[in-house]
Amino acid sequence: MDQKIGLVTLFISMIITVSAQKNANISSWKGQLIREDGNHIPFSFTIQTIKNKTVMYVMNAAERIRVDNIRFTKDSVFIEMPVFESYFKARIVSFSQWEGQWTKGGSMKWLTMPFTAEIQKRQSALPIPNADMNITGKWEISFTRPDKTTRPAIGEWIQKGNLLTGTIITPSGDYRYLWGYVSGDNLQLSTFDGSHAYFFKAKIGSNNTIYSGQYYSGATSIEPWTAVKNAQVILPDAGAMKLKEGEERVSFKFPDLQNKLVSINDAKFKNKVVIVQIMGSWCSNCMDETAFLSEYYKQNKLRGIEIIGLAYEYTTDLERSRKSIQKFRDRFDVQYALLNTGVTVLDSLKTEKTLPQLTPIKFFPTTIFIDKKGKVVKIHAGFEGPSTGLRYEAFKKEFEKTIENLLKK
Repeated sequence: MDQKIGLVTLFISMIITVSAQKNANISSWKGQLIREDGNHIPFSFTIQTIKNKTVMYVMNAAERIRVDNIRFTKDSVFIEMPVFESYFKARIVSFSQWEGQWTKGGSMKWLTMPFTAEIQKRQSALPIPNADMNITGKWEISFTRPDKTTRPAIGEWIQKGNLLTGTIITPSGDYRYLWGYVSGDNLQLSTFDGSHAYFFKAKIGSNNTIYSGQYYSGATSIEPWTAVKNAQVILPDAGAMKLKEGEERVSFKFPDLQNKLVSINDAKFKNKVVIVQIMGSWCSNCMDETAFLSEYYKQNKLRGIEIIGLAYEYTTDLERSRKSIQKFRDRFDVQYALLNTGVTVLDSLKTEKTLPQLTPIKFFPTTIFIDKKGKVVKIHAGFEGPSTGLRYEAFKKEFEKTIENLLKK
């Protein structure tokens, strides 16, 4: 195992182990998704028994993803992740060690990565070198794509001693809960949510610079990155889609999860403020938005508000898509309509096939606000979720302000 990756998994697992020591029923584990280039993606989780049921919690900084569909046999374990098309199959090598594969759904094929996990001991054997500097603050990031073009992002991080937490924000959303460490002049951050597996590493230079960065995603993807500290950095406009000239409304009809056709023109939506959520069950930011919208709808549906989710999935296999969308619905107790468009996210004509009144869909999620007269009044691209802190709070205030103004009209 790469020594630096071992340090980050050790450091994070030390934090979890301290917590686990308070409850003998909890065991803390470190996992790795194995890449052929040696830049394995670390993640941490705990295992415990709750009411005679084995429960796993995947840890990402402040986030705890509950996983309770776990099956053990004599020499193996099967773990189905709760939201995405994603599962682990592992051989139980010993009481404290597993080896197997992580599998996730994809647009072209199912993807697999080797996986290992081992239980953490109650004490740490290696000290973590002190950080040379504190990089708390706002950073202007530039990623370099394989075609050599660049894409902008913002890093917003908090460092306490060695521990580093925060997120990376792009024009379309955020990388959710990242955590890791700063040791000497090295930084590392990672996250795993059941669908997206990310690992960032870089060197910290003087004069508020970060260089020699590498961003590893999944089994093979790599993007170099650099950053400079910049408290005033802003992102370019996400470029939300908009109504085509001469259009005022959207019109659609798709099946819900019971295969009943639902139309925006149904009586249920007349004279109400309607939010149309463009989403996919493969999308982490859509997961965060769905959690927010589900709770908001429960609290406000009697005020003349409706929400419709339009799902663009990896496949035209309607049953596979239905099952994946159903996991979203079950996880967040979604009580508004989730519709299966039957059109894939990678279809270049997806907008023309589903929402021809609009210019092309560029980002997932995208939110369309419709007034009581059925007219589109606002379109918001992307979603900055709870990992973004103050940005998320600002989003919620703006969302509620928009809805309140529409309800008054």
